[in-house]
Amino acid sequence: MTRTVPPGETSPVRPAIRTMYAGLVLTVTALVVPFAAKGLLAGHVRAGYPGSDQAQIDSAVSVYVTVLAVVGALGVLGWVGSIWAASARKAWARWAAATLFVLGTITAVYLAVVKDTSGDTGVPPVIGWLGVLPCVAGLVAVVLLWLPRSPRVTG
Repeated sequence: MTRTVPPGETSPVRPAIRTMYAGLVLTVTALVVPFAAKGLLAGHVRAGYPGSDQAQIDSAVSVYVTVLAVVGALGVLGWVGSIWAASARKAWARWAAATLFVLGTITAVYLAVVKDTSGDTGVPPVIGWLGVLPCVAGLVAVVLLWLPRSPRVTG
């Protein structure tokens, strides 16, 4: 069921949807970077495990890229679903977006800060924190979705 905004009121849904599109772009960027920065990942693994041979380093890089790709793909699906639900003015859109925000933020921060057996983070900090960046857009979108409708400002 689609709700319409009564005359004289504005809805925060449009700005939330624009913010969600920004989050989607940030997520796609965070998804692509590990593929483009395999050398950075390899250097990070090599620094943490100097005794490892190239096959072991390549294997670790493949695991990290796969994990980051799966998380990124799930993030893209979450953004697309949230954009659709908010655009369709689904009653549950706010709850779904808030839930996805919490799950995505927990996952992103975990991947950015988790330490592996070397004592260093599993991925280079720049890649880890790039994965957290879409969560900022998620927070803004969730806040906008939960804002009450406000009187239209004319002037």
